[in-house]
Amino acid sequence: MPKGKMLKLVLAAAVLAAVAAAASRFTQAKPIAVLVAQVQPGRVETTVANTRAGSVDACRRAKMAPATGGRIERLPVKKGQRVAAGALLLELWNDDLAARENLAREQLATAQAHVVEVCQLAKAAASEARQSRELRDKGFVSEERVVRAEAQSNSSQATCATSRTQVKEAVARIAAARADTARTILRAPFAGIVADINGELGEYVTPSPPGIPTLPAIDLIDDSCLYVSAPIDEVDAAQLKVGMNARISLDAYRGKHFLGHVRRIAPYVLALEKQARTVDVEVEFDDPGAAKHLLIGYSADIEIVVDARDDVLRIPTPALMPGNRVFVLTEDGKLEERKVDIGLSNWEFSEVKTGLARGDRVVTSLDREGVKAGAAAVAETKADAAAKQ
Repeated sequence: MPKGKMLKLVLAAAVLAAVAAAASRFTQAKPIAVLVAQVQPGRVETTVANTRAGSVDACRRAKMAPATGGRIERLPVKKGQRVAAGALLLELWNDDLAARENLAREQLATAQAHVVEVCQLAKAAASEARQSRELRDKGFVSEERVVRAEAQSNSSQATCATSRTQVKEAVARIAAARADTARTILRAPFAGIVADINGELGEYVTPSPPGIPTLPAIDLIDDSCLYVSAPIDEVDAAQLKVGMNARISLDAYRGKHFLGHVRRIAPYVLALEKQARTVDVEVEFDDPGAAKHLLIGYSADIEIVVDARDDVLRIPTPALMPGNRVFVLTEDGKLEERKVDIGLSNWEFSEVKTGLARGDRVVTSLDREGVKAGAAAVAETKADAAAKQ
């Protein structure tokens, strides 16, 4: 073969090799950027959370109304005012009842004076009867006189006893008048805040008829003790016990958690139409001072710790795929699928018993395109991911 032709063939082969190498580099798949998390020891908990939003409630709340109807005569409190136990909240017009009590007091004074009078006479009659018997025994008076003296003494003693009964009746009338007056007065059964008032001076207040609820005249809240009431699915509620630790989160304070403990588990299942069967669970704040500024009625969620383990290998729960499988980013930049044995788990972390070692990098961005076993990948920081958005 002529040298010129040979040289052309060599040059052509070299060009083809260069083109093939360039094409190979051009068509080679670009590594996928994935978010990863290292397998590290830490705390893992099994928790139970509410199915629907709960709310902040007060341990004591009294929605009160007078026991009788009448016109509001005194209303010395305002909405939002803090009151002490026993403070006057509302009083209806009760001048007629006060007059009746005063009359009973006057009748008591009269009865007491009458007791003094008739009982003194009874004492004198008894003394006279005794003297008559002594004189009869000596023969100075007749039997008839003794009989009359004893009859007078017995009559006087009966009158004295009747007068004492009248005193007791007068005392009872005073107590009854006081009870009637008390029915027109509302006092704070405990220290707290007046949450609401339904009524103004001069307005007429009517008590609720049996079976027909009406608005309370005064709504009093004891904010020294707060708790959260929330519904828990009946399946999860079976794991709960009074005293278990819990975390409370509120929409009004995003990113902040309050520590608490289970104070009550309802002894019945609540079945609402078109909703799951749930059990109302109450969680009390561990630190009442930290919760003192919260408002009654805030929406709240609870997370109750059923079980917990410290210093165990854990991975973010979002890294788990169905069948307890994960993708591990190896040192050579490949995604490797592994089967793991999971222990305790919650929405945030899952305990890894076998299948991973400390320091392994598991993929948490499973929703990205191209994430599969054997794919080339590179770790991306959360800052880089945020910058792309």
